Amino acid sequence: PTESGFTTDVLALYDWAKARSGNSTILFWGHSLGTGIATNTARKLQEERGVQVDAVVLESPYTNIREAAAHIPITTIYRQFPGFGYFILDSLALGDMYFASDENVKVLACPLLILHAEDDAVLPPHLGRKLFETARNAYKDKTKVKFITFPEKLGLGHDYISFNPELPVLVKDFLNMK
Repeated sequence: PTESGFTTDVLALYDWAKARSGNSTILFWGHSLGTGIATNTARKLQEERGVQVDAVVLESPYTNIREAAAHIPITTIYRQFPGFGYFILDSLALGDMYFASDENVKVLACPLLILHAEDDAVLPPHLGRKLFETARNAYKDKTKVKFITFPEKLGLGHDYISFNPELPVLVKDFLNMK
């Protein structure tokens, strides 16, 4: 799999869904690695086709793949070794893997919702906050960017935000603000 391949696949899925959905709302919802794919695709639609997706929801996001890889737990033991940045982090760029959500959100104009659990041990919540701040600083209409955190006591971690019974109402409220 490649970054451009993922983006091309989601564009094809978008075209398929759009052709069959009538006037229904279509939003991109990305989780973890999928957040980079969602922002890539939304940006590509906007810049290359002049089409704005109805909304983007990012669950447990990161700023870019390099920064995410520097913070995921599996890299903890390798961070102490010389060359970690070059051999691990820079090798992603050599493979054209950037997933630069931080750059993508700077040009988006669609409503953007960022969801992050405070007890996310895979992608630290500060990456979600940083992405939110980047988007909020770039968006002309600041009301289109929203960040929701879930307290540690809920135990949602990296993978279980979708299990929160309040999530449907939170997303519905976000979509109604458009």
